[in-house]
Amino acid sequence: MQSEPIRVLVTGAAGQIAYSLLYSIGNGSVFGKDQPIILVLLDITPMMGVLDGVLMELQDCALPLLK
Repeated sequence: MQSEPIRVLVTGAAGQIAYSLLYSIGNGSVFGKDQPIILVLLDITPMMGVLDGVLMELQDCALPLLK
């Protein structure tokens, strides 16, 4: 049985440091292989275009833990 999803806020989500961490968070390496995740991605307004690209990449990965 899967547990309830936890919300994880990532600030500066369109930046290089956050970008390098998002896949590890989404694939279960950080919170466990059975922990569903709701990612909340936050960045400044001028970065919204880049953030849209990051979101599309995460969706393309089809990580089963991401809700």
